[in-house]
Formats: sequence, C-alpha cells, structure tokens
Amino acid sequence: MTDSASNEKIPVQVFVNDPAPLPAKKPGSGDENEERGNWTSQMDFMLSCIGYAVGLGNVWRFPYLCYSNGGGAFLIPYVIMLMFAGIPLFFLELSIGQYGSNGPIRCWRSVPAIRGVGYGMVAASAFVGIYYNVIICYTIFYMIQSLTSVLPWEDCHHSWNSYLCSELFDECVDEGGIVTLNKTCVPIANLTSEEKAFYNVSEDGNLTHYTDPFHDDRKGPSEEFYRNGMLHDSGSIEESGYVIWQLALCLLLAWLIVFLCLAKGIKSSGKVVYFTATFPYIVLFILLIRGLTLPGFKDGIIFFITPRWELLKNPKVWKDAAVQIFYSLSASWGGLTTLSSYNRFKNNCFRDAMIVPLLNCATSVFAGVVIFSILGAMAYELGKPVAEVVDEQFGLAFVAYPEAVTHMPGSPVWSFLFFFMLLTLGLDSQFCIIETVVTALTDQFPDYLRPRKTKLVAGYCTACFFIGLICVTQAGSYWVVLMDKYAADFALLIFAFMECIGIGWIYGAKRFSNDIRTMVGDRIVDSVLFKWWSLNWCFLTPAVLSFVLLFNWSSWSNPTAGDYEFPAWAHGFGWVLIMSSISWIPIVWVYEFVKAEGSILERFRAMGTPTSDWGPALPAHRNEAYNVHERHGTTMGGTIDGFSPEDYMHVNQPKYVPTENGIAMGNLRGESV
Repeated sequence: MTDSASNEKIPVQVFVNDPAPLPAKKPGSGDENEERGNWTSQMDFMLSCIGYAVGLGNVWRFPYLCYSNGGGAFLIPYVIMLMFAGIPLFFLELSIGQYGSNGPIRCWRSVPAIRGVGYGMVAASAFVGIYYNVIICYTIFYMIQSLTSVLPWEDCHHSWNSYLCSELFDECVDEGGIVTLNKTCVPIANLTSEEKAFYNVSEDGNLTHYTDPFHDDRKGPSEEFYRNGMLHDSGSIEESGYVIWQLALCLLLAWLIVFLCLAKGIKSSGKVVYFTATFPYIVLFILLIRGLTLPGFKDGIIFFITPRWELLKNPKVWKDAAVQIFYSLSASWGGLTTLSSYNRFKNNCFRDAMIVPLLNCATSVFAGVVIFSILGAMAYELGKPVAEVVDEQFGLAFVAYPEAVTHMPGSPVWSFLFFFMLLTLGLDSQFCIIETVVTALTDQFPDYLRPRKTKLVAGYCTACFFIGLICVTQAGSYWVVLMDKYAADFALLIFAFMECIGIGWIYGAKRFSNDIRTMVGDRIVDSVLFKWWSLNWCFLTPAVLSFVLLFNWSSWSNPTAGDYEFPAWAHGFGWVLIMSSISWIPIVWVYEFVKAEGSILERFRAMGTPTSDWGPALPAHRNEAYNVHERHGTTMGGTIDGFSPEDYMHVNQPKYVPTENGIAMGNLRGESV
C-alpha cells in the first residue's frame, strides 16, 4: 500500500488468525521448485539413476543366475522380462514422480486407494537399508585387509584357520607326508605297514591310491577367512555371541559415509555419484583387460555364455529372470520415484527410462564376462572344471573371487580394486535407499522436517547403525541372509502389480499418457509406438507379474542359508518383515473407505479419484497440464489451483502473505483482502 500524498511506502498493520507468518521463499537457489529443490543438472539425475540401478547384484547375482539358468539362453527370458516388465515399470515410476514432484507415498494422491503401496515401498526400503550397509561394511573390511603385501586368505597359517583348511593337506603331501584320521600330518617314513595299507599307501611311498580322509569337508583358505576370519561364524542364528568390533567399526564408517553424502540431500549426493557411478566401469574394464591376459580365461567365458536351450522349458528360469529384472533395475522400491521427483518438470523422462535400463542390463552381461574370465583362469590354475570354482552371491564376491586373485601377480592390488568397486556400487544404491525413506518422511511432514533434513538424516543413520549391530555379531551373517530373503522378495512383485492396476485402470492410462505429454510434448506421446506403454501398463505387465507371483507362491519353500536351515521363529520373523510391507495396502484401503462419505459406490469412487492437490507442483505447470488434458479429452486429476471444495469455503479467510514491505493480509490464493 502507498500513501497518495507523499507517495512513500508504509508498512501495513493487520490483524490475523495465524500465530506466525508464512515462511519466506529461499533466496535464489536456481531451482525451478525452490521449496523442494531440484537436481543441479540433468547429469546428476542420470548418474544417480545409473548408480541406483547398477548395484552389487549386477556383479554377483546376475552372473550366477545366468550360468545356472541356461547360460546364454538365459538372456532370452531376461530380455523379454526387461521389455514386458522392467522398462514399463521404470518409465511409470519416473513419470509419476516427476509429474507430481513427490516421493513414493504422496505421489499416490493420484489414486488414494493405492497409497498403501507407497508406505510398503518405504517400509521395504527401510528394512533393506539396514542389512545392505552391512554388506558394504564387508567390502570395507576386505579393502583394509588388502592393504598388505600378502593377502591374509592366501594360506592356512592364521589363527582363524582350522585343520580342514585345504592348503594344509597340499603342504603335507608336498613335504612327503599324509593326513591321518587324528588330523595330523605324518611323514610316510613314520608309517607302519598296517597304516600304509589302511591309507592305501604303497610300501615304496606311492600315493596314487591315497585319498584325503577329510576331503569332503575341506574348505579353501578364502572361505575360512570369510567364515572364521571376518564373520567369526557361530554356526547358528540362535548363537549371537559377541559383536565383532572390527566389523562394527567398518559399519560405523559405512554409515558415516552415507550421512556425509546425504547431509545436503540431492545437492551433495548428486555430486558424489560422478565418481561412484563411473568408477565401477573403469575397474571392470581394467579387470577385463587383466582377465583376458590370463591362461584359461576362454573356458570361463565359454562356460558363462554357452546356451543350454533345454532349460528354457523350466518355469523357474522365467521366474528368476523376472525377479532379477526387479532387483537389477530397482523397480518397485520407491527409489526411482524419489529420484525423479527432484527433476525439473520438462525433463525428458522417456529418454531416461530407455537409457538407464538398457545400460544396466548391458552392465550385468559385461560384469559376467569379467568375473568368469577370471574364474576361468582360476579353474585352469587349479586344474578343476569351472563349475567347481563358481559360488553363489556372497560366496562369489567374498570367497570365489578373493581366491581367484591370489593366483594373479600383484594380488593385493587387484583385490583392493575389486572391493573398492563393490564399495562404490553398494554406496550408490544405499544413497537412494536412504533418500527414499528420508524423502517420504519430509514429504509427509514438510513444514517440520524439511528445514531439519540434515538432522533427520543424522538421526536415521544413527538408528540404523545401532539396529544393524545385530548383523555384525557371530550370528550376523544369518541375519543378513534372513533379511535378504524375506524383506523384499515377492512384496516387490505385489507392489509392481498394484502400480499397474492403479495407474492403468483406476487413474487411467490415457490420463497418465497426457500427464506425460505435459512433460515431454506431443511428438513422443502421439507416436504410434507410444501405445506400447499403455498396453503394458494395462495388460502385459500385470499378466507377467501374475505368472511370476503364482509360480513363486506355488513353489515356495522356506529359505535357507546354504545348508543351514533357520529355526521356526526365524521364519516367523521373516514373515513379519513381509507383512509389515504388504499389509499397508489393505490398511490404507480400509482407511480410505472409512474416511470417504456417501454410499458404498460413492466411497469406492472417492477412493479412485485424485485428491485436489494432485498434479504439478508449480502453478504455471498446473495451468499447462489443465489445458493439455482439456485438449485431449481427459481431466487433470487435481484442481487447477490445488484447492478442494472445502478450501473454497474458506478461501477468503485471512492469511499471512509476504509482501515487499513486510506481511499483508491475503487469502488462500495469495490475493490481498
């Protein structure tokens, strides 16, 4: 307001109902969405997506699944599942997050009845984040142990080694002795005739027919280091023993790294990924060059890629391909929605959804070639078939590969590089897992938590560290396996199925396509090929997911940790983890039904109707979205200004409005009254 006589601006004194003024806008941050923030550049987002999708599973899970499910033939179901499930869901999650600028819970203001999926994703991410950082702490431990001239798992002369260590038998035979049933090495010259006959040793000391009495129980030095030297394995989840202080310190360091990289949100993590997302490719390339120079590398690669077509008849192969796609692309975790929610509204999410999944799957194949070239050389060195030196998941990363590098010149260097690569692969994924939970919380309570995000991250990391201490006890490895098997198994498939039903059928594929049109333009959406995505969201992807779910349930058996069978209470705990994720779907459904008003039909209609504030975050984009939907025969979902009918009833109630001269009285639209 100005005085007409003096033309000087004077402050306005008003009486208002609110106890405090509205918060001022952030000073020029350069962000399109100044309240929530955006990625500093498009490359920040792309590298974050690549880092999130390309994780530890690409290095140790995919190679094992590929060779065990038909070798090169496995790529057929893998690519089919990528096209019919992986990429469609990847595109869906990037689009819905970017359109509404919200995380995995608030994005379901588009379909309130499905909002429980968002809570389930956050719960699953929270569980996984606890044990995933324990695996990262393993890589830190191995990195530290690699800082030596001789790797500690090269021989059997350490405090953690047992009489079953395989190198002890080889050393005994090389020195002219045999291992007897009393677990000692006895020189052949000291054996009586009866003892020689008992152990099939000829009188002249020939060992052709001699067999190691403990052959079936022998373990390599790398396995004993993993089990005894690092894990201090108690043999049972029921025998926790003590906290392994070395692993506890590594776990603390892992959580400290996560906190420091997430302290400033995407502004800090978006810079870290320039290193963590690219460094693994450099190491993989170096390891490939080294592997191709080793004798026997061809045997490993041929073993990896040789197709066994007969295995494609087995439904399990197709199920494994689908599950690996979800693990590999990180779909249905909520992380993709979280990352894309910080995009600028006009970012080409269609392009991103094509590039990242294809690059991710190419990385899986590339990593498989690298790993098996080195395992082939190891098999050649030991004189064994490649199949006998391959191990599964944790065993491949922490047993088979560490043993393989001991047969390479300069083994500590190659060991350090490999585990440093695993560290960067794991950290990328962990950043997004934790950011998913933190973003969901700040979106739910923006006024209180968003200004305190750094403290929230610190508190959350601290809590997860203390909870994770159970995973660095003597029974810790069993807790890690138990949580890995249960925390996010078929729950991910259920979340994905519900996403397709919610967007494809309730929200409407045509309406969702016009949401995407608002962001990427007419040229992409009007293409004939774009109809492929609606066809997937409505029919093909739910059908694939239904098949995988039904097969999963029909062939379900209680998970084990290798040969170890968990007690009944452990399986009960596992089912609690599963139910704590998927139970949010019916809980929220019932809540929305009870909250709605009217007849049963009207309540169902309200549950499937977007809330008034659903849609783009900024007014200019809401106006554009409204016009785009109107031109193409759909509705935007939310209202053009984000107000519900109840809001309009109070639209003229006085509110604080920041002005050039201080605080003036305004209404919900920001108009002065």
